Amino acid sequence: MTYTPSTQDTSVPAPRGVPERHINAVRQATDVLYETVEELDETAVRGASLLPGWSRGHVITHLARNADALVNLLTWARTGVEHQAYTSRTDRDADIEEGSRRSLQVIRADLDSACLRFDAACREMPAHAWRSEVSAPKGQVIPASTVPLLRLREIWIHLVDLDAGVGFEDLPEELVEEFLDDAVQQFEGRVEPFGVEVALPGGGQRRWVVNGPASRSSVSGSASAVLGWLTGRTNGADVRGELPELPDWV
Repeated sequence: MTYTPSTQDTSVPAPRGVPERHINAVRQATDVLYETVEELDETAVRGASLLPGWSRGHVITHLARNADALVNLLTWARTGVEHQAYTSRTDRDADIEEGSRRSLQVIRADLDSACLRFDAACREMPAHAWRSEVSAPKGQVIPASTVPLLRLREIWIHLVDLDAGVGFEDLPEELVEEFLDDAVQQFEGRVEPFGVEVALPGGGQRRWVVNGPASRSSVSGSASAVLGWLTGRTNGADVRGELPELPDWV
C-alpha cells in the first residue's frame, strides 16, 4: 500500500479551531489499518468479521466508503454547498456489498485511494471552515471540526471488527478516555441511568454515569473491556456488575 500523507510542521501551533490532534491521530490509526490489511490474504479477506453478515472485505470496503462520505462533509464545510455523506442508505449498502466481492488487490487499492482523499481534504480545509456546520451520517448537526474524530472512531472500532489481531487494548492511551466519553454519550436518552467505573491504562480510575446525574447500579472493568461492551463488540463477560441491556450501537 502507498498511504503516505504529508508530514506537518508540528512546531507551529495549528490555528484555533483546527482539529490537528485528531487529524494526526487519524494518520496514525490509518497506518495501523494498513499494517493489518497487509497481513490478510484472499482467504482471510473473505472470512467472517465480528459484524454479523459481513466479511472482512465488507469492513474494509466500508472504511473506504466512510472516508469518501466524510470527504463530502468537509467539501460541504469548505465550499458552503451541501454534500451529504451518502446519497442514501440503500446506495451505501449496495456499494459496500459490491465492493466486498472484488479481489484483495483492488480492495486494498480502493482503501489506499480513499484514505489519501480524506487526508488531502483535511489539509485543504481553511481554518475558518472547520467551524461550519454539516449533517453527520446519522443526521445530527455537527461542526466540521468533529469530522476527523468521527473518522478516528470509525477506523479503530472497525479495526476491532476485522478480528485480525487488533483490540481495544491497542487503542493509544491518550485516546482512551475520549473514546469512553464518546461511547457513554451514545446512550443519552436511550437507557436507564447506570454508572461505569473504568481502570485506565495509565493506572488511574474514571467514573461515568450513563444517561443521568445519578445511578444506583454500577459496572466496572478495564478500559478495553468496557469499550468492547459499550460498543456491542463483546458480551461483557470481562465487565463486572449487573450489566443493563444496551440498545444497538449507533
